[in-house]
Amino acid sequence: MLTTRDGVRPLGVADLEEFLALAGRDPVVNVFADYRARTTSLEPRWLGGEVWGRFEGGRMRAACHVGANLVPVQATPDDARAFAERAMSKGRMASTVVGPHDAVKAFWQAVATTWTKPREIRWQQPHLEIAGPPLVAPDPRVRRTTREDMAELYPACVAMYTEEVGLSPEIGGGADLYRARVTQLVSRGWSFARFDEGRLVFKAEVACASPTAAQIQGVWVPPDRRGEGLALAGMAAVVELVRREIAPTVSLYVNEWNEPARRAYRSVGFAETARFSTIMF
Repeated sequence: MLTTRDGVRPLGVADLEEFLALAGRDPVVNVFADYRARTTSLEPRWLGGEVWGRFEGGRMRAACHVGANLVPVQATPDDARAFAERAMSKGRMASTVVGPHDAVKAFWQAVATTWTKPREIRWQQPHLEIAGPPLVAPDPRVRRTTREDMAELYPACVAMYTEEVGLSPEIGGGADLYRARVTQLVSRGWSFARFDEGRLVFKAEVACASPTAAQIQGVWVPPDRRGEGLALAGMAAVVELVRREIAPTVSLYVNEWNEPARRAYRSVGFAETARFSTIMF
């Protein structure tokens, strides 16, 4: 029988220290959850959702971020099934389930018969890290973007998102919200790009960061400029800037089938440390 000391329950401010210690067991893989905890103090009103903890003997053994993104944290398949049981009682809130493969797979196997059919499942996504200087020369023309760059930057972000996800972020009246997100990244100094004669030819952003790691998202080169090495030198520049000014380890995850991107990341010096899975609704 579950007690107040055991089982799954929502976390709050009083659980922050223990949660950060849990995420800190693999701080690069768990950078998203770590970032969300630090920026919200696990206050539901700031989370826009909840974070659940699974306890055994009064100690937190695993956790799960539950919002637009459902993300298991240090969860074994058994932990993931326990979170799935609670999720089924609440109904689906997440538009994406993402995280280490084994936990995501176990979670999905438990909820698949009760949740709506996903739009797409990407089972094997290499999770990559680099904790040293890039192995290739950085592009000196890559810089932080400013609000003055938005006329070029925002359409590039929409194009990248649409190509990657298969849907425009502006669909259903989402343009204002997405523009606000891009503007927020620019304001934080988390958006990087190269411009040739005023045209954006490479971009990438930091999605989230902790004192240990920063996760990169949105790497994109216009289709007519691909194959020129812009992503290779551009990512080297991003790694150098991020490691110097944001966090010492840079991470990202990439689709298994995207061999050109995987080759570029390997050349920069990224190494695979885990496999992620993403389920999109």
